[in-house]
Amino acid sequence: MSLLELDEVNAGYGRTPVLHDISMEIHEGEIVSLIGRNGAGKSTLMKTIIGLLTPTSGELTFAGESIGDDSPERRARRGIGYVPQDKEIFPRLTVHENLKIGRFVNETNERALFEEMYDYFPILDERRNQKAGTMSGGEQQMLAVARALVGAPDLLLLDEPSEGVQPTIVEEISDIVREINQDIGTTVFFVEQNLDFTINTTERCYVIETGELVNELPPDDLRDSEVVQRHITV
Repeated sequence: MSLLELDEVNAGYGRTPVLHDISMEIHEGEIVSLIGRNGAGKSTLMKTIIGLLTPTSGELTFAGESIGDDSPERRARRGIGYVPQDKEIFPRLTVHENLKIGRFVNETNERALFEEMYDYFPILDERRNQKAGTMSGGEQQMLAVARALVGAPDLLLLDEPSEGVQPTIVEEISDIVREINQDIGTTVFFVEQNLDFTINTTERCYVIETGELVNELPPDDLRDSEVVQRHITV
């Protein structure tokens, strides 16, 4: 069943168009990625899906309902979790306080996954009462992902989850994303420049160039690092 659909979506910043006739579909339970060179429009697409940018035309549908006019808050309450590129944790709050804020975002869902997040991210369990701003970049990324998941969203959006994160933690985040997808059934859509993260995490992949989707890579192509690298390298 289709969870998220975009039909000929156009969007940009002011009078500057960035996305051109984007049409794509993500089904329930999938892990799908979007790759492309720097400036291709990856983060712009993420912001359009979550509602930080308003499309100039086209249709966005989530769980069979139009969300094109919904605010980011409304989309979050519908069940879309979002981890932006710069994480946006609350540095002066503790780990647990950050997770509690994530719970409030999707408070219409009666299911809360506090202990599950601590199970998936043991380092966060060890540091429940530590100020988030004192943790490493990789640990803050884990917290950002856990905060987005604690309210049990149906769809998790990740914008460059490996950026600024050391390789061992990147691999750990990849493993956890796949475990959460399998165990909880969360659908995942992420944009990424890291070749290993993309190959190890995703099931299929869209390719974007200058704001247009130009290809879709099936599992066999994703196992060929040269094919993936060709679409990422500047």
